[in-house]
Amino acid sequence: MRNAFVAELIEVARADESVMLLTADLGYNVLDPFALEFPDRFVNVGVAEQNMAGIATGLALTGRRVFIYSIATFATLRCFEQFRNGPALHNLPVCVVGVGGGYAYGNLGPSHFALEDVSAMRALGNVRVVAPSDPDQTRSALRAIAALPGPAYLRLGKGGNPAVPGLAGRFAWNTPETIRAGSELLLLATGAVAPEALAAADRLALKGIQARVAVQAHLPAEPPEELENLLRGCRGVLTVEEGCVTGGLGALVAQTISGSGLNCRLQMAGTRGALAGAVGSREFMLAGQGLDADSLADQALGLLKRKTAPVRT
Repeated sequence: MRNAFVAELIEVARADESVMLLTADLGYNVLDPFALEFPDRFVNVGVAEQNMAGIATGLALTGRRVFIYSIATFATLRCFEQFRNGPALHNLPVCVVGVGGGYAYGNLGPSHFALEDVSAMRALGNVRVVAPSDPDQTRSALRAIAALPGPAYLRLGKGGNPAVPGLAGRFAWNTPETIRAGSELLLLATGAVAPEALAAADRLALKGIQARVAVQAHLPAEPPEELENLLRGCRGVLTVEEGCVTGGLGALVAQTISGSGLNCRLQMAGTRGALAGAVGSREFMLAGQGLDADSLADQALGLLKRKTAPVRT
């Protein structure tokens, strides 16, 4: 995803001279192509994310379109106040690019786990929060973000993210993209964990259960009509996110179900509990939180066995 982001940003910058890229002292090999082609539009601010958000605010006020790049937890939580009181408050075209969403930096431990980032950015209301699921969708999402008049958060995987079958780079604001057909329940995923949802659907198919799988890359603050239309008629939905269920995709789906009065069962798969604990690879951390394919398939089976409460009139 990182390479796809930089390659697409170079294309955007060639067409728009206002584009600038700021980094907080990381991503050298990945960002080098942009820095070499646009040396006057690339700034390494050092290990100073809070200053980076302030610099981006000033640049945006002078007519620049700014992308600020760091590890996801640092890019969002470390400079949350500066981003809130700058680009968000003044509705400026600044995009926070967070690398390594979720457990991508697994072995580095809780300081590098970006788990609360989506919840925090969604809470700002006017910030477009986007978590693409593969490199091609990253390119499409970046194009959409580059046309915005206001702020955004782009959450990326750390690297080695495979193409998601059936997605074909599709991205549209508010819109869940179906990547596998099915009628018995819905697996709705966001971000780089989407392949686990697809693998879970494969396991369910072996048991004769055809699950629909969709990707919700844009996580708006308020329930969109497009998501409501997808959920309408669903027996149940299992949301899959590599981050806190509080304020994330599961919360968005819960808002949609309750606000629209949908008779749809909901199960949320995401991170819960304290940050402290055993630390290992991303795969180890996902399994520990029930986000691996086997665990997701088990949760989906449990969801199908639950009874829907009758609707009172």
